[in-house]
Amino acid sequence: MSWTVETLNETVDAEVEALPEDMRARLAHIAKLIEEKGLERVGDPHVKHIEGRIWEIRLKGRSGISRALYVTAGSRRVVIVRVFVKKTEKTPRREIDLALTRAKPVQ
Repeated sequence: MSWTVETLNETVDAEVEALPEDMRARLAHIAKLIEEKGLERVGDPHVKHIEGRIWEIRLKGRSGISRALYVTAGSRRVVIVRVFVKKTEKTPRREIDLALTRAKPVQ
């Protein structure tokens, strides 16, 4: 059974659309890797555990660095709950808290 990668809702879709084109392409590439090879086979430098249920897809492009925070759900789903352009070395606490809040209904 293969993995699927999806966004939580229209808000997250808008966050993805707001990314620079090269980072959207990178996100699409990593999502395709997860779907084709399986999440368990895609590790550093593409994905990294943050805290609790929250993991990140790491995006780097000509225009900087972005992160797509996600949780896993039943039936091998990756659900992206927050996408943002990263401006600091560490992922900001407010971004993690927002991702945790958005992830609550995901089963």
